[in-house]
Amino acid sequence: MKTVKCAVIGAGWWGTTAHIPALKRHPLAKLVAVHSRDADKARLVATDFRVPQACATMKEVLSIEGLEAVVISSTPNVHYPQALAALQRGLHVLIEKPMTIKAAESEELVALAEQQGVHFLVSCPWHYTAHSKEARRLIQSGALGQLKMISVLMTNFNLGLYRGLSWEEIFGSRPTLQNSSRPYFTPGRSSYSDPAVAGGGQIYCQISHVAAHLALLTERDPIQVFARFDNADTVVDVYDTLNIKLEGGALVSIASTGATPHSERNYEVRVYGTKGMLLMELWKGKMECHLFDGNVTRYPDLPQADIYPLFAPTENFVDVILGRAENGSPARFGLYAMKVIEAACESARTHSSVTLGNSKP
Repeated sequence: MKTVKCAVIGAGWWGTTAHIPALKRHPLAKLVAVHSRDADKARLVATDFRVPQACATMKEVLSIEGLEAVVISSTPNVHYPQALAALQRGLHVLIEKPMTIKAAESEELVALAEQQGVHFLVSCPWHYTAHSKEARRLIQSGALGQLKMISVLMTNFNLGLYRGLSWEEIFGSRPTLQNSSRPYFTPGRSSYSDPAVAGGGQIYCQISHVAAHLALLTERDPIQVFARFDNADTVVDVYDTLNIKLEGGALVSIASTGATPHSERNYEVRVYGTKGMLLMELWKGKMECHLFDGNVTRYPDLPQADIYPLFAPTENFVDVILGRAENGSPARFGLYAMKVIEAACESARTHSSVTLGNSKP
């Protein structure tokens, strides 16, 4: 039976939490190499996860005979050169969000993947939930009527990461349901707190999720963005608000912060059309559809394991390569997010609205 020969580039916190375990458990994936710029770290991961080869450079990864695909889960500042090298080699690529630091880099990568005829995915687990798939179907089918307005509140407890604190300083001895144990590797102190590494704070780390999900739901280009940021006591943004106008006229408001208590976080999406409204709470696995004709559909709550299916992007990546599934999170959604992110950063810097081109991402 055909298998896919894969490598993971950037075997750090998320690489060892999501991507390596997903590849190890997929019956048709063959994980042949892990990469870390720290050679000792690469060898440790290779030993502990029983992966044949440890690599400390991209050159080593790209020289592996028969390699077909790579998962890029390094820090955002190196996503572009790593993905560029992999795509130029003709490899299929799954890339973590945010795709790159600059939108033009994401645009170049998407175009190159198309030119090379390879599969290119962005890693966004919420794209794979049953609720997100049904929400996309409802919106795309016109069941809600003409799309008029979307409101999003997205919060998470990332403030300690933006301050560059250690895992223990952030979570202490009182783990939550979402943080039940110390991971194999904890995030680097500069991975989220240094703009040169992360790009920014909440806008790159979390609104990258929101904007890509907006692309999934609507397939409507952003044409105008106005944003305001508050950095709190850090050098990156912590509190963000965005107003976006989409192609076709729909209005979007996004409020997002990484400064919440560990006991509660929200991801509320409210979609309003001329025939009804859709209410989603992604962190809680809830969704309802209310139509003006009186019809109300309350969808079954998602099981805890399906609320944020962290293995789904990697598993889908393998299945797409093998022709067993459709691409559930195409990289163009990551490009869409980068356009929103870059425009929001420019707007916050200049205190003015930013107008984007209206070509389809």
